[in-house]
Amino acid sequence: MTDLRWDEVREFFDPDLMGALPDLFVPDATVEDWQSVLDLVRARGWQWQYSQGDTVLPLPTAAEVLARPPDAETVSLRVWPAPGVLAIFRLMSETEIDFDVDLRELQGQEGVDTLCDFLRAIGSELGKPVLMTPEGGSQEHPVLGFDPVVSKVVLLGDPAPY
Repeated sequence: MTDLRWDEVREFFDPDLMGALPDLFVPDATVEDWQSVLDLVRARGWQWQYSQGDTVLPLPTAAEVLARPPDAETVSLRVWPAPGVLAIFRLMSETEIDFDVDLRELQGQEGVDTLCDFLRAIGSELGKPVLMTPEGGSQEHPVLGFDPVVSKVVLLGDPAPY
């Protein structure tokens, strides 16, 4: 099922307008939410790679990662929810799940559907919104996101007509 149509959202998938790596996030997260995301990655069978600095490691629990000292090496979880599509999660805050996707990998209706499926999987698992803003943009103005009330990805901003 298609949540969004390419013709309606192409502006939000334009790397020149949105930045190549728009910001995606789940506000008001908890350590338990982070753990649910880690469990979802395993349950869905998505390919993944967890690293601390340049060292690839087994996937720890969310509590272990988030309890690390502030000056510890940066950690990231790379997830491939579909072939050729990479999402990079930054495990830095207990209160917000944030990640990036590369819009250059998500072009056309297939790219829109892939992103919607990914956001829907995360949002449905958590029962929370998953929002997208332009790269480096304000979280106050998301352009699209998963709405847990209607269980689909919806437009939250007005795309300019082409």
